[in-house]
Amino acid sequence: MENKLECLICGSTLSPKEKNEYCSKCLLGLSFELEEKDLEKIEKNLKAILDSFGSDIRAAFTKDPAARSLVEVLTAYPGIQAVLLYRVAHFFYEIGLPFVPRYLSYIARQITGIEIHPGAKIGKDFFIDHGSGTVIGETTEIGDNVTIYQGVTLGGTSLSPGKRHPTLGNNVVVGAGAKILGPVKIGDNVKIGANSVVISDVPPNSVVVGVPGRIVSREGKKIPTIDLHHQDLPDPIIDMMESLQRKIEELEEEIKNLKQKR
Repeated sequence: MENKLECLICGSTLSPKEKNEYCSKCLLGLSFELEEKDLEKIEKNLKAILDSFGSDIRAAFTKDPAARSLVEVLTAYPGIQAVLLYRVAHFFYEIGLPFVPRYLSYIARQITGIEIHPGAKIGKDFFIDHGSGTVIGETTEIGDNVTIYQGVTLGGTSLSPGKRHPTLGNNVVVGAGAKILGPVKIGDNVKIGANSVVISDVPPNSVVVGVPGRIVSREGKKIPTIDLHHQDLPDPIIDMMESLQRKIEELEEEIKNLKQKR
């Protein structure tokens, strides 16, 4: 009697044509079963998608004065297109559908130049302005009312499959070209300057600039809910140089006074 070979992943009997140790479904990663208990979760996720669609489109009009009409935003804003496609891909990702979520994210990347992994978790009122070159990794978590500009990377720094991407709070603005790397936590009401590289946690109500990113306080003043003036950032190096210059001038004045007393 001939021994039956079974797939090492799902345990199904292999056909004579399947000479590998895995069945064709497992090799392609296309096995999918939807259980009845998942229906409530599906309904909840569908409602979240519809709610997010409206808030994402409203965010474009709120945060971009160049937005003129709904048709223009839907057809000519790559950030909106990428986010709307992400919402659909994330829904399929959450119910465990294979292949389709990643393929949708690939299509979005081809169309918009923005790459959002379907596994990322993104809140409402999310807006990517311009967006080309933006990358958002699989375990990224983003709160509500977050704005990201072109060239931003929310990337991972570990090969382990666990949490390896940043977590952004609410009301965060990330300037063009900024990189936030690793499982760092960015607090609420934080502004990250253009081309900054953030590799450590940032407390709420902070401003970060530089490479590596330096936290610069705003004299204890809370950042407004929607604040797009990401060009209006302090430069800690210039501030330090100006402080040194003032000290030198004070010392020169003291030396001058001492000479006059002799």
